[in-house]
Amino acid sequence: MFGNMGDMSKMLEGLQESAAKLQEELESKTFSVKSGGGMIELSVNGKGEVIDLSIDDELLSDKDSLQILLIGAINDANKMVMQNQQQSAMGMLGGMNPFGNK
Repeated sequence: MFGNMGDMSKMLEGLQESAAKLQEELESKTFSVKSGGGMIELSVNGKGEVIDLSIDDELLSDKDSLQILLIGAINDANKMVMQNQQQSAMGMLGGMNPFGNK
């Protein structure tokens, strides 16, 4: 009944290695978005951490517009990161079928 525990252990080790590699790849990616026709430029890494932000001087006197455009840029960047993470995870798991026959 528990004869293939070794196989399961190897599979879990492989998953851990793949997850660590995926995390490194995500951290090295950069996603950039523009909002308000380029008045706000935001760059995030693959983990969703903001790594660069540029705000046009014209927006500094219009707090409401600045807030709206900044929120839009952050949301767009977060969507890009989440889609990339999902695609990367599906790619990692796509070739594995733990329930398949040998």
